[in-house]
Amino acid sequence: MVPWRRTARTIFIGVCLSISSLQAGAAVKQITATFSPDPSNPLRNEFRNTTRNQGFCNNYPAICETHGIFSLRMFNSSTLNGPIEPNHSDVRKGAMLKTPAAWRVLTVRERNTGEEVALEVRIAGMGGVYDVSDDVRALTGSATVTAGHSLLWGSRWSSVSPPCRSIGRESYYGARGFEFFWLTPEEAVCAKQARFQIPGLGYRYLDFTYELRTPNPLQMSTGIYEGTQVYSVGPGGDFDLGDIVVPSDGVLQLDFTLSVEHTLKVDIPPGGNRVELVPQGGWQAWLNNSRQPTRLFRDQTFNISASSRFKMKLECGQEMGDTCGLRNADNHQVPMQISVSLPNGLTRADGSPVNRQPLVLSGSGTELFQPGFYVDRKPGTLHFEVGGDDTKEMLKHGGSQYSGTATVIWDSEV
Repeated sequence: MVPWRRTARTIFIGVCLSISSLQAGAAVKQITATFSPDPSNPLRNEFRNTTRNQGFCNNYPAICETHGIFSLRMFNSSTLNGPIEPNHSDVRKGAMLKTPAAWRVLTVRERNTGEEVALEVRIAGMGGVYDVSDDVRALTGSATVTAGHSLLWGSRWSSVSPPCRSIGRESYYGARGFEFFWLTPEEAVCAKQARFQIPGLGYRYLDFTYELRTPNPLQMSTGIYEGTQVYSVGPGGDFDLGDIVVPSDGVLQLDFTLSVEHTLKVDIPPGGNRVELVPQGGWQAWLNNSRQPTRLFRDQTFNISASSRFKMKLECGQEMGDTCGLRNADNHQVPMQISVSLPNGLTRADGSPVNRQPLVLSGSGTELFQPGFYVDRKPGTLHFEVGGDDTKEMLKHGGSQYSGTATVIWDSEV
């Protein structure tokens, strides 16, 4: 009799970027993402951003989905400062934005084990509503608000020089405000030059969009991973608004939490925990031919669902060398060879398929199997066999029954 035991540990991976103490004047934003295997889409092995959008992407979700970006509100107000001189030559003396658009790599650590993985983030754009100190009609002499916003800067803020790019809809916030949003594909200054003197400029609010490159969840162990990314805000900082606008916060802190819920489940058919080894074609076929069998074997199938790494181990009721033994009532013992074949999608660490990999007590060769994608209820096989020489020895004890126990373990704690 061969009993079965399997360990399938649920893997909850949360990546949370945080720091122990907050800096003065820091804006703190939480970003969360999760992974759980989807049987309807097993090839999709990515984190899903579960952070609730604020600001731009909340207002224009279709636009953000097209660009693969998400948004959060950076701050709600800034003090009006100035003046801005007309046709100023120094870009820092006018309206400008510069974001940390390059990818930045940070380390996130599992809170209990300290296991580390890399997470990448970039700021993909920035925008909001600018406010000027006076009615644009008074500043420009224009008869209408629409023309006033355009004349004040030479063009509306829905137009910006490359590499920056404007997205979203054109919206006015009265005679002093205008909504805009600029994508920042690279770390370059996005700016508008004033055509008239502006006594004061500020922002009613500013949003930023971000992109993530998350680690491969199939290669992460169970747990919650934590880390943080901090940006400076202000003149010469990561977020640079020029020398005119003074932001309300000097630091932007991103706290990330990535959650992963893995599956490792093995289903054995009814009666599959009892395995009878027989010759090819069964005993009757060999008796009818008056021939001795060359081996005794049985292949036992199982269904496996796996989105995480795992190892396999063997335990024996009676050990013979590095494998399990079978014994009769006269205490005669023979070794039984056990091996495993895994379905497509589950491989060794080097990516090679698993076909009749020996299962031994030392665990050699079965220390790590990994999914290339989520495997959902796919068939694998355990192979049990007594070889030719040992079969001959068993036949010398005709009429006796050999039995033993082997415990096969699938363990996600690698």
